[in-house]
Amino acid sequence: MWGYIITGVIALLVGGVGGFFIGVYYLRKQLEKMQSNPEMLQRMAKQMGYNLNKQQMQKMQQMMKNQKFRP
Repeated sequence: MWGYIITGVIALLVGGVGGFFIGVYYLRKQLEKMQSNPEMLQRMAKQMGYNLNKQQMQKMQQMMKNQKFRP
């Protein structure tokens, strides 16, 4: 009986931690793709409610290129 409960709790913890790290990895990959793809940046900005002009887009790309996504 206790073995099932302990196994369930451990599986829940391992799944949560694993899911977190997979999510972080996926997010980093998406951000790295956005650095070289201005259409993705523009789409993301529109989803957030911003309408960027060409100068703002270039500034945003430059900021993302200077940003380090690796720890």
